[in-house]
Amino acid sequence: MEYCAVCHGNDGKGNGPAASALKKAPADLTTLAARNGGKFPEARVYQFIQGDAEVSAHGSRDMPIWGDLFRQLNLDPGVANMRISNLADYLKSIQAK
Repeated sequence: MEYCAVCHGNDGKGNGPAASALKKAPADLTTLAARNGGKFPEARVYQFIQGDAEVSAHGSRDMPIWGDLFRQLNLDPGVANMRISNLADYLKSIQAK
């Protein structure tokens, strides 16, 4: 809710209050597994949140790199990794059935 809802919406479907101001519509985060053959792309999601992965078809990266922010919030890299893992786990939990 703190980091993603403004663009992706409270339900993760890409309908947040800032969505209409973006050049590219935010992804529906509830369909990540469906768009990947029914399997949640956990490693790819983690890398994208962390800032290691780009989506070449999307052009430049508009989504903030939360890994950088999480690392700035706490000097312990384990805490940043835990935040990224928790966010990826949450996204896994909201996949449409």
